[in-house]
Amino acid sequence: MKTKLCLLYGGKSAEHQVSLQTAKAVIGALDLNKFDIYPIYITTEGSWVEGEKLTAPVDQVSELQFEGDGQSSTVAPSLISKTYDVIFPLLHGPNGEDGTVQGLLEVMNLPYVGNGVLASAAGMDKVIMKNVFAQANLPQVRYSWLTRKTWLEDKEAAYEKVEKELGYPCFVKPANLGSSVGISKCTNRKELDAAYEEAFQFDRKIIVEEGIVAKEIEVGLLGNDRPECSVIGEIIPKKDFYDYKAKYEDNSTALIIPAEISEDTQMEMKAMAVTAFQALDCSGLVRADFFLKENGELLINEINTMPGFTPFSMFPLLWKHTGVEYSLLIEKLIDLAKERYEEKQQLKYTF
Repeated sequence: MKTKLCLLYGGKSAEHQVSLQTAKAVIGALDLNKFDIYPIYITTEGSWVEGEKLTAPVDQVSELQFEGDGQSSTVAPSLISKTYDVIFPLLHGPNGEDGTVQGLLEVMNLPYVGNGVLASAAGMDKVIMKNVFAQANLPQVRYSWLTRKTWLEDKEAAYEKVEKELGYPCFVKPANLGSSVGISKCTNRKELDAAYEEAFQFDRKIIVEEGIVAKEIEVGLLGNDRPECSVIGEIIPKKDFYDYKAKYEDNSTALIIPAEISEDTQMEMKAMAVTAFQALDCSGLVRADFFLKENGELLINEINTMPGFTPFSMFPLLWKHTGVEYSLLIEKLIDLAKERYEEKQQLKYTF
């Protein structure tokens, strides 16, 4: 019997277009002899639009944006059909990757791929995530954070705090966003001011991290309570840092898989990645990002609970080099979703 798989994609997020690319790739990789695919497109305004069952892959990303095409209809999120076997949220950023959609699916008692409410929310908020990492004794770069209101009330104090605690260079990021949207590297006060202006367009809270000279290395994790790690890869940006354009537009980044690092460092990194995964109570999939300094010191940067997921993104590439092809990776995630759902059904909700 085929698995009835509902794909959620698009979303009210600055990462909307990234999600469309992900959805196109996943649809193209799924075996239609094993899966019936039902698409739900979420517009940039937040409307949910159900499309007809897909009978073939799509050629163009624009074909996934089926608003008002006469073959689809707007649906209230709470009325998603419970006839689906699994929901696969192919959503990046706020209103999809941050625990909001996961909470809806939990309330509706539907099985879904990926991380749960807590892990999604904590993984999206870089400040909360780093606070949890600190509690788990994971080494990290120094960081500071503030809200838009605090900044507007006293900009001078906001800049002095960063200059005193972190110094230059530093990186300014929206606290709740991914895909390197809204990130700036700062080497002086003028750039810091511009970076705050930029980051606060995307979130009411920002995080500022000290800039260090280090290799950027990443590992993929797959599983529920006892995740497995992929081989390790290295990112070599040809620019100052790995920004949105470098990731998705101009191919100005080299990926080295496997990374050329010692076996001891690989073991240490994988152990730290599993600690981070379990500290946030993750499930399904995670990409963990690290810095490796010249002196061998390893620092965790962040985790991503819904990493880039096209065949050419780092997470699938890491697993491909580990021996798990893209289509099989998708099927493993669906199986993990079913496993977690079945475990939850064993809980008692009465006393």
